[in-house]
Amino acid sequence: MRGRELRGELDAFLAEHEQDLVGFRRDLHRHPELAFAEYRTTQRIADRLSAAGLVPSVLPRGTGLICDVGSGDGPTVALRADIDALGLQDEKDVSYRSTVPGACHACGHDVHTTILLGTSLFLAQQAAAGLLPGRVRLIFQPAEELPGGALEVMAHGGITGVDRIFGLHCDPRLDVGQVGLKPGPITSACDRLVVRVSGPGGHTARPHLTADLVFALAKVLTELPAALSRRVDPRSSLSLVWGRVEAGSAANAIPDDGVAEGTVRCLDENAWHAAPDLIKSLLDSVAGAYGIEAQMEYVRGVPPVVNDEMSVEMLAEATQRALGPHSVAPTQQSLGGEDFAWYLESVPGAFARLGTRSVGGETYDIHQGTFDVDESAIGMGVRVMAATALTALWESGPVTVTDPITSLA
Repeated sequence: MRGRELRGELDAFLAEHEQDLVGFRRDLHRHPELAFAEYRTTQRIADRLSAAGLVPSVLPRGTGLICDVGSGDGPTVALRADIDALGLQDEKDVSYRSTVPGACHACGHDVHTTILLGTSLFLAQQAAAGLLPGRVRLIFQPAEELPGGALEVMAHGGITGVDRIFGLHCDPRLDVGQVGLKPGPITSACDRLVVRVSGPGGHTARPHLTADLVFALAKVLTELPAALSRRVDPRSSLSLVWGRVEAGSAANAIPDDGVAEGTVRCLDENAWHAAPDLIKSLLDSVAGAYGIEAQMEYVRGVPPVVNDEMSVEMLAEATQRALGPHSVAPTQQSLGGEDFAWYLESVPGAFARLGTRSVGGETYDIHQGTFDVDESAIGMGVRVMAATALTALWESGPVTVTDPITSLA
């Protein structure tokens, strides 16, 4: 099945199932679950796969699952979707608004999950008709936002025997019908930094007799990011951004402790490895200048997602087969982190960005309580993921695409 025939099969499938898939997405959106607590979500997915004659295997923690489609002698291609929500309040005024206080799908994982479910149902039909030239492994991964879910999948054999792996992520900067691709690095490394400062405390009337801890903490907050911009090659884009600061409880008392938390992001692997020691030396220098003690907790996160060039070519060809010759768009490496990177350290593959913005419509940024998508992106995603799985099973080498992939570099 190639080209127009594949598109026709997908059109027929979605004509029957697309509205049901939209309903499934809205149900997930109403009932978001945080990392490693996705029990209801996992059960909903498992029930739908079982009803289609597939045999899902839930991961040992009880959240997330793996399911194979087909059992041919050909290659095995994996498709991955993340299923967890974010700890944010849903701020949208829609019928499918989150019913869980302090949790919502503000990163599109409900969309990713629904797309992979739709792809699973389509591929199950293909396998039943003897049209699947190999095996497709479906990975419904928990805890991407933690992160750590990818390592959980890998620890339990999720990519054992897999020849290639593919995934996608909602991109509200791209219109529906567009797919952003890039060979090589497409995301950055992302680590977590916690700085705890302490001093003797005192009265705000006599800061000269103690250590002015809040003032010193403010210097840490401003001088560390500024110093990094002068100590590291700017091409590495080593970035420290604070997300939480806490110190004191009274306006007239200098506190004796404080804390700041943030993220360290980096495009360059060498700068990433050097970051902890460099930040520690800068922190000690600033803290010493103001007479406070400073402790640093540096938590390694994820490495950059580095797309395999041949896999990107397969994604490009599949996208053009499924959505048309002008559907592939170049995209830039971002400073966002994504634990899909762990899979790509073991298996070649590629990660795509799926357009979710209505043509001419408003951009709803991810990780915001207002985030939403044009739900026609679900059908687009099913087309892309199904075509990608089939293309990767069909192809044994580089492919030729309508627009040369070098234009995406």
